[in-house]
Amino acid sequence: MKKFVYLLCAVMMLISLAACNSSSASNNGGGSGKSKGKVTVGGKDFTEQQILSKITSIYLKDKGFDIEEASNMGSAVVRSALENGQIDVYWEYTGTGLVVYQKQAVETDSDKAYEKVKENDKEKGIAWLNKANFNNTYAILMKKETAEKLGIKSISDLAKLVNDDSKKLKFASNAEFYARQDGVKGLQEHYGFKFPSKNVVKMDSGLLYNALKDGQVDVSVGFATDGRIKGFDLVVLEDDQQFFPAYNGVPVVRQEVADKNPEIAELLNKLADRLDNETMMTLNYSVDVDHKDVTEVGRQWLEEEGLIKK
Repeated sequence: MKKFVYLLCAVMMLISLAACNSSSASNNGGGSGKSKGKVTVGGKDFTEQQILSKITSIYLKDKGFDIEEASNMGSAVVRSALENGQIDVYWEYTGTGLVVYQKQAVETDSDKAYEKVKENDKEKGIAWLNKANFNNTYAILMKKETAEKLGIKSISDLAKLVNDDSKKLKFASNAEFYARQDGVKGLQEHYGFKFPSKNVVKMDSGLLYNALKDGQVDVSVGFATDGRIKGFDLVVLEDDQQFFPAYNGVPVVRQEVADKNPEIAELLNKLADRLDNETMMTLNYSVDVDHKDVTEVGRQWLEEEGLIKK
């Protein structure tokens, strides 16, 4: 009788372990229960980067990878983390890679910037995957209503108006853009105009869009894929003389990681191929204006694109 009880207990234990393993496999997202390996996904400390890193994490986890997230880092920190092997992948911008990390000249041509930064990083064991069709470069913004009233469509149009002393347009800039040579100074030299210093209002980046929306300033610097452009009915003035560098988003991965598991690059390329300016602006809008949760926004987009199941 005791033997029967022991045998029954053993069977019940095996059934219990099997159920736990099945549950673990289901929760892992890969279906088979066997992990394809650990991937550490990094990201910078602003909305667009938080969305990109979250999308990447959810997608790779769904495909069977164990994911560790390391987000909200500064540019120099996340780049260093990639080089040192502390993270495996993150999204970078071509202009930042070329000018800030590689100390190369500014490149306004999107394709040329991508090819240069990709080639230059090979010796460091960093692979730049497919270039996404969104360019989060600097942008000069105005309220749509104001731009139409003044007949301004391009930065050249703005330059002519600024040089007309009768117009006292106020310009908003963050401290970084005001100080950089490829910021206010370079822009004014390139287009041949100058905002009087008394008409330049310096403020934190997060306040720029609201200042423009509320009429505190007439013109502001911003970023081309920011959701508040859409939310606040702003317009991006055409950079008709091509001053601003190309800042296309690209997933970058350690070559060692890509070689060990080629599927990672394949999956990340699928993400890159589906992202453009309008998509990123909409995603940013959902978080910054509608105040939706980043995880919710990322998962919904992946489901809508058919990249993961609902």
